[in-house]
Amino acid sequence: MTFTIIANVSNSWFDGMDGKHVELFLIPSVLLTLGTLILDPLLVGCIYCTAVLREETRYLLLANTLVADMAFVSLNVAMVTCAVLRVSVLRVACEVVITATVTAYCCAVLSVTVMVVDTYVAVRWPLHYDSLLPPSRAQKISAGLWFLASMYPLSLIIILERLEEEQPQWLPLCLVLITVGALGKDMMVGVHMYFTIGAVLCFLLIIYCYVRLYVVTRRSGIWRQRYSRARLTLLAHAVLLLLYFVPGLVFTVELALFESRQMGGQANVWVNMANMSVLMVLPRAAAPYLYGLRYREIYTTLKHLLFKRRQLSQVSTVS
Repeated sequence: MTFTIIANVSNSWFDGMDGKHVELFLIPSVLLTLGTLILDPLLVGCIYCTAVLREETRYLLLANTLVADMAFVSLNVAMVTCAVLRVSVLRVACEVVITATVTAYCCAVLSVTVMVVDTYVAVRWPLHYDSLLPPSRAQKISAGLWFLASMYPLSLIIILERLEEEQPQWLPLCLVLITVGALGKDMMVGVHMYFTIGAVLCFLLIIYCYVRLYVVTRRSGIWRQRYSRARLTLLAHAVLLLLYFVPGLVFTVELALFESRQMGGQANVWVNMANMSVLMVLPRAAAPYLYGLRYREIYTTLKHLLFKRRQLSQVSTVS
């Protein structure tokens, strides 16, 4: 019954796309995705291929965030492309893509939250930091974040497969909003609790860590200069965190309006496409600049590796 509802809603969304030029959403989606997939692999490779960076917990957590971002933008642009070009998707493939997309999104948010906690621990207990968060523990934390992020979406898909008897093999549209919105009132309570409680806990934990960091460091003098590195770093992190959390809030509002049917089909299509094509991808494209390249060690190492490779290519060309 659920997949039949998904197919019916997909057909109505198809009608809402006619003559609305939704293909324009491909432009920002592809550009932001390309920007993410060009720089993120360089940063991840720089971290894992450099022994000094690989032994730092904060860099391992950053690499985990970037890996989750790369997985998310790749799956997200595939969904947007199929929706805009009106390509029917095999039901099993759609389930896998939706599960992986939600997992990657949640893992990225959890990783960013853990990075803030890591900064707090490093400032609050500098002498015990190496024993509290060694690199080996960071790897276990990263694996635990992926496992935690995948539990709920994977369990939902398994429940759907168990409950459904007659399932269509192809779906007109493969979108997270349609699939989650068609789960029914009983399951929707758990979905709202999952997203809302998770977002609130992460947000409160981040606020607590930043407030405590300010209280601990306010007498050190790093906040007195208007354009100090600490102020600019805090501003960059605040902007990036806002960009990460806003799309989730927009999706929650979309889900509530979709369930109550207070928005028409065309409005749902435009809001969801704007959220998927711009809001959800924008923080992933900005993360390398606001997080990765602001670390001097990463910037210096990456610059050295690129400059060394350029020199080698020039030497080989001359010879």
